[in-house]
Amino acid sequence: MPYYLKEAIMPIERNEVDDRKLNKNAQLPFGLRLKDSEMAIQDVYDFFYEVNLGLIQRGLQRLDDMLRPAIMSGVLSDMLTASLAKHSRSLTVNQYHNGHPDLVVGGVYPGNKIKAGAEGVEIKTTRKAGGAVDTHGARDQWMCVFVYEVDNATEPARDRAPMTVTEVYLGHVKKSDFRKNSRGELGTRTATLHKKGIEKLRGSWVYMLRT
Repeated sequence: MPYYLKEAIMPIERNEVDDRKLNKNAQLPFGLRLKDSEMAIQDVYDFFYEVNLGLIQRGLQRLDDMLRPAIMSGVLSDMLTASLAKHSRSLTVNQYHNGHPDLVVGGVYPGNKIKAGAEGVEIKTTRKAGGAVDTHGARDQWMCVFVYEVDNATEPARDRAPMTVTEVYLGHVKKSDFRKNSRGELGTRTATLHKKGIEKLRGSWVYMLRT
């Protein structure tokens, strides 16, 4: 490999999940295991490593730097949903387009397809520490929130840290745990866990990289 390519790819780091930061006392639904979350996150890390390696070799920006925050969250949410479905013993991707929840218990709904169901887990991603995230509506549900960080500030850019999942929460919340967000006539209605609701979710943490 040419010298300049070796120099270019050296800073690319493959991120790894720290399994010491998993909550061994976490109570997980639907037969989920701590290992499922660990492997799902590692799948995402491996994907970003391979893609960024190829981009850097071609003199391009990392995927982390190219994607806008909203797009990044969407990509991560879809990837984590697919990876959790792959590793889980009971959950599969909801085949209904934009259906709720993202993951459903296999065999409960015809064709594993439901517009709005209760047997499964909704997947959310956010950059907000603590796991507060907007949803399309308040409802009783199992919610899994992945909190992540993207380093877009370190200079030179080649020294930037890889995208990192710092927190994971998975708990059951109810309609009463939410507050509605007013967005005006043209805004999309959303709901967010209120103070006690978010405290409830945080009590069901699965992974905490920094304490």
